[in-house]
Amino acid sequence: MASFGWKRKIGEKVSKATSQQFEAEAADDKDLGGDDDATWVLAAKRRKEVLLEDCVRKSKELKDEGANLAENRRYREALVKWDEALQLTPEDATLYEMKSQVLMSLHEMFPAVHAAEMAVQRNPRSWDAWQTLGRAQLGLGEIALAIRSFQVSLHIFPMNPEVWKEDLSWARKLQEQQKATKTESVQALAKELVQESIPDYDFESDEIVAVCAAIAEKEKALSAAKTMVIVSASGTVETVTEQDNCPATPDETLFIRAR
Repeated sequence: MASFGWKRKIGEKVSKATSQQFEAEAADDKDLGGDDDATWVLAAKRRKEVLLEDCVRKSKELKDEGANLAENRRYREALVKWDEALQLTPEDATLYEMKSQVLMSLHEMFPAVHAAEMAVQRNPRSWDAWQTLGRAQLGLGEIALAIRSFQVSLHIFPMNPEVWKEDLSWARKLQEQQKATKTESVQALAKELVQESIPDYDFESDEIVAVCAAIAEKEKALSAAKTMVIVSASGTVETVTEQDNCPATPDETLFIRAR
């Protein structure tokens, strides 16, 4: 009689070494896949950094080219270069500040103020951007705003003699002249109003008395004799003179009376 034997599970005959090798290969494949993901992320990050570096480098080249053109008074060409640079580095406050200076040289004050404001927005700690903004505002006649911009510039860089002695001093002088001019204008207007008084007429002169007498006689004649237009029911139109002491009374056929 054959003895009963336990049936082994499928795969039980696989050797331990083979199993360990399989597990090691699976782990290597998993690590390899993870490395690929990390490599792709690092490559994308590096590509982005290289692109930014290229943009910064190209922007600097365009900025320098524009500066050379501006020094040679080729202002329009300089603006073109700086606009191209701003396409690459739109947060560069220096480019906007340089644009503002060139626009002031071209007497384009509104764009100059706008460019200086953009520079201040991107770098509020830039004393030269505030100085340029003050000069552009001064070119527009905004003296009070220019004084404030110069004061901010001095707050950031108190030891700047150019802003102290030239910009702020000149702006305050213009402000004093503006106040003096307004005061003179008000005084001149008040003087003109005083001089334009009513003429002193002589109401007791013979001419005035004669005119008043004539007007009184005319009013007396009008009040003595009054006329009215009578329209009867039959359509007859009649003008009747009415005396104060003997008024005319229309008949019973009165339809419309117009004075």
